[in-house]
Amino acid sequence: MTQKKNFYGYMFIAPFVIGFLVFGLYPIYNTFSLSFTDYTLMARSGDFVGWKNFERLFADDFFVTAVKNTWLLWILNFIPQIGIALLLSVWFTNTRLNLKGVGIWRALFFLPNLLMPAVVASLFFALFAYYGPVNQIMVRGGFLSEAMHFLEDAFTARGLVVFIQWWTWFGQTVIIVMAGMTSIPLPLYEAAMVDGATSTQMFWRITMPLLRPILIYIFVTSLVGGMQMFDIPFLLTDGRGGPTRAILTNNILMYMKFGSSKGHIGAAASVGILIFLMTSICALGIFYFMRERNASGSSK
Repeated sequence: MTQKKNFYGYMFIAPFVIGFLVFGLYPIYNTFSLSFTDYTLMARSGDFVGWKNFERLFADDFFVTAVKNTWLLWILNFIPQIGIALLLSVWFTNTRLNLKGVGIWRALFFLPNLLMPAVVASLFFALFAYYGPVNQIMVRGGFLSEAMHFLEDAFTARGLVVFIQWWTWFGQTVIIVMAGMTSIPLPLYEAAMVDGATSTQMFWRITMPLLRPILIYIFVTSLVGGMQMFDIPFLLTDGRGGPTRAILTNNILMYMKFGSSKGHIGAAASVGILIFLMTSICALGIFYFMRERNASGSSK
């Protein structure tokens, strides 16, 4: 008896596959090919130059600085982001505390995520400008003898970028972690309480292991976003990495390569390829080190 095949499923998934091939896979392939050429905006074609773009990039101090800054800015905002998200999620889902107005608090924490990055950068630029409200309050209150150029100070500029990134995204992390915690079956905690387990033991032995898939998702998505950090540091200062290149990131460097006098697309593409490789390797490392292991220590 021959089995009749139903091709309607292929028709339903065809738009996604076509969209991925056209808008996802082809741009990656095209970027790879452009990174090995000297193609510019002002030329119809480019010559194959091999690894020269990458050699120049690794010899460029700007690239080394951009990589260091990108990692530093991401780590400094992600550690408090995940830490505070876990703490607030434990409080909001704890039946013993039974906090009131949890929905309102979640909405308030998530509100910054609804704002456009350009709006947030403009807001903080206005607040910390030389004649901005922060300087006015500090000088009139006697905390400063004269107004400061906050955005021209490397430490302050870097701190503002870290705070804005944390403030914008930690609310979304709270909601995701809370969703993971509320999906854990209550009988597991009840059985642990009967066995005499403390709250700390239940958190580390039940909550954290069962949250592993959620944490992997948060780590990877945050890593991808952090390695592509552009809008906030670009709009907050002069658009070229701020004072002493303190907030120069990978994507700002790629924009600078692309926006040079000749519009060097090949050089900009080489930066994009290195960002892609760095992000992919680190994401695979996250999957490897956070994979589920059995009692013997081997992965399942």
